[in-house]
Amino acid sequence: MITDHEINLLAAYMVDTHGRKALSYADTAVCELEQIGEKMRADAWRMLRVVVEDMVEGRRSRDGHILH
Repeated sequence: MITDHEINLLAAYMVDTHGRKALSYADTAVCELEQIGEKMRADAWRMLRVVVEDMVEGRRSRDGHILH
């Protein structure tokens, strides 16, 4: 299973590389995985999307710390 730290690293990479578009890439991955019956993988992408959104919106640092 992927750790919280690894999720943060991946989310930070996606945001640094793609900016706000990372959200739509995550949404696409969720939809495509659900269509082929990959519920666990779709759930992992959903979790990643939440972290990406928090980073894009400035609620979480690239290190994964919650910002107030």
